[in-house]
Amino acid sequence: MDEALLRTLTPTVTGVLVRRGADFAAAEDAVQEALVEAVRLWPDGTPRDPKGWLVTVAWRKFLDAARADSSRRHREQLVEAEPARGPGEAVDDTLWLYFLCAHPSLSPASAVALTLRAVGGLTTRQIAQAYLVPEATMAQRISRAKRTVAGVRFDQPGDVATVLRVLYLVFNEGYSGDVDLAAEAIRLTRQLAAMTTHEEVAGLLALMLLHHARRPARTRPDGSLVPLAEQDRRRWDTRMIAEGVGVLQAALARDRLGEFQAQAAVAALHADARTAEETDWVQIVEWYDELVRLTGNPVARLNRAVAVGEADGPRAGLAALAGLDPTLPRYTAAAAYLHERDGDPVTAARLYAEAARSAPNLPEREHLTRQAARLNARPRR
Repeated sequence: MDEALLRTLTPTVTGVLVRRGADFAAAEDAVQEALVEAVRLWPDGTPRDPKGWLVTVAWRKFLDAARADSSRRHREQLVEAEPARGPGEAVDDTLWLYFLCAHPSLSPASAVALTLRAVGGLTTRQIAQAYLVPEATMAQRISRAKRTVAGVRFDQPGDVATVLRVLYLVFNEGYSGDVDLAAEAIRLTRQLAAMTTHEEVAGLLALMLLHHARRPARTRPDGSLVPLAEQDRRRWDTRMIAEGVGVLQAALARDRLGEFQAQAAVAALHADARTAEETDWVQIVEWYDELVRLTGNPVARLNRAVAVGEADGPRAGLAALAGLDPTLPRYTAAAAYLHERDGDPVTAARLYAEAARSAPNLPEREHLTRQAARLNARPRR
């Protein structure tokens, strides 16, 4: 892929969007998103008309953002136009909407996708990334779900497991920084926990609290990512950690282990370590073993391989990684990290650069690019 070509075309494409009616800041944002798509797709072959491709993708990104902004402003105007509330109890129906969208006529996967789009506010692209499928595939799934429920009455709420999956994905998208939804997901999960003693509801709430407690330390003032091992643990919210651990312990005491409890247990072990060096990686591997047993999730297997690399050494981690699908998101970044720990900076730098090209967002791409540059700047022996 010709990165020089991308740099040359950036101002030209931005100018085209401005002439079409986009303001400069919005045009720049849309072009940046188009460049990310180009970095992801062009290694398979540069289009015959790179400028036309970038203009088309950037304009589509601008229109998506403009529509979302217009919808948000419309909702705000409706709220402002509402008359002042009289005396009476405030009612929040958001959680009920989650249950209604998880309709029994839909498969769990379709119900989750529809709810994320209709109620959670995520874009089709964000949902597709969460499910590890192409955006076009997810668009078709959502369209089919809409057609399925078009003629049914929304008076049969879905099950708790589907709603939990939706809340989990909404939180993850908010925690990634793309959309600020993490606090809303926690609020709704608290509501759900107050309504039921379901152990996985408690497990999810504990997981959210333990991850959210680390959020202030995850980024630097310039927005760049801070890896877990380098985070200033003094910035972690200890009260939120204590609450999350308490919720988790109560859930584990019911002896009905589920995937969210297992994930929360991993997060609790990270939170319990005063320094990165004191992390109990052996226990973390054991909890990932439980998580893989419960779900068979390929991302859990990938995280387990990294944990094995910390507990038993990088070569053991690379051996665990070798049995996984190399097209998994963040597989190449994990391989780069383990190769660096194994004393192979040349391979690690190459893999960091490769991982950057397929990173799902700009902060992660920039972090991986810096890792590659750091290793390439080292003197070679």
